[in-house]
Amino acid sequence: MRLRFRHLGTLVVLALTLTRTAAAQSDEDKTPLGMRMTAMNAALRQITAQVADPSKNASTLEQVVIFQTNATEAMTFKPEKMAQVAEGEQEKFVTDFQEGIKGLLVTVDSLKVAVEAGRNEDAANIVEAMKAYQREKHPVFRVRKP
Repeated sequence: MRLRFRHLGTLVVLALTLTRTAAAQSDEDKTPLGMRMTAMNAALRQITAQVADPSKNASTLEQVVIFQTNATEAMTFKPEKMAQVAEGEQEKFVTDFQEGIKGLLVTVDSLKVAVEAGRNEDAANIVEAMKAYQREKHPVFRVRKP
């Protein structure tokens, strides 16, 4: 009986150690752009979850500001995938990336206006458009990690 508890205790300690190591490695692997994109994604998930509820408009607006701030900062970085693009096309690649972020910021501005005006149904449609844009552009600019 004691042997079972000892094995169980060892397994729990091992599992906790592996979990902490994996979390630390995932944080180290993130680039400055990746950290901004992660923050944008977290804000977008929060916005998506609450955009239809008018009672949560204040919180939604806070998330919109977080999204805007990180998107603006993201424009100052170059995508990691740029290294996979031919040297002559890298400048256009970065310009396309920055133009995409600028277009996204215009969409976020319209989301902010809709939420401030209490037009939550319109805001929900804008969020869906943002998510579609994300699905369209991520394969172009993002390196898929195994």
